[in-house]
Amino acid sequence: MARFRGPKAKVARRFNDPIFGPSKALQKKSYPPGQHGRGRRRKASEYSLQLAAKQKAKYTYGLLERQFRNLFEKASRKGGVTGTVLLQFLEARLDNTVFRLGIAPTRRAARQLVLHKHIVVNGDIVNIPSFHLKPGDMVGVRERSKSLVAVTESLASRGGKRFSWLEWDSTELVGKYVQDPAREDIPENIQEQLIVELYSK
Repeated sequence: MARFRGPKAKVARRFNDPIFGPSKALQKKSYPPGQHGRGRRRKASEYSLQLAAKQKAKYTYGLLERQFRNLFEKASRKGGVTGTVLLQFLEARLDNTVFRLGIAPTRRAARQLVLHKHIVVNGDIVNIPSFHLKPGDMVGVRERSKSLVAVTESLASRGGKRFSWLEWDSTELVGKYVQDPAREDIPENIQEQLIVELYSK
């Protein structure tokens, strides 16, 4: 399955945001990568700002261009504010929900858990990271995978972080996708309106 394999620290520095998780590179070098990173840069054009917003969303949720474009077209066909619907579709992905529930420390780790059949949805094993969850779906850890070190360590370090659209049962290691999140509840710093403008050209 295709996924981004490039330098994560360089991408995080480009957007000045730890989109792949905590990064020491951002602490040491708070300026963009490249030989002109510290110097003055020309004012960004409207197109470059729109492109940067799209690229940031793609890297954050771990999608490649074709996947992202298809998801945008699906969002544009659904009623409502296209940018918000797009973010809701991204949040409803199984790999993202596994990450939000704290079962995995990063989205990349969540994708691995899903691909290796450690995750169940409504009691059935699902190994498709892009699986779209619907309100009421139950997401949990497969019975024989509950003792995995990666899972137990991630759950132990989650620090009680909760999201309003998810419920979590720590005894059964099962979470519920209660509803699609409101835009103000999604913590990612993404300018979805710029993405809409880019694709609408």
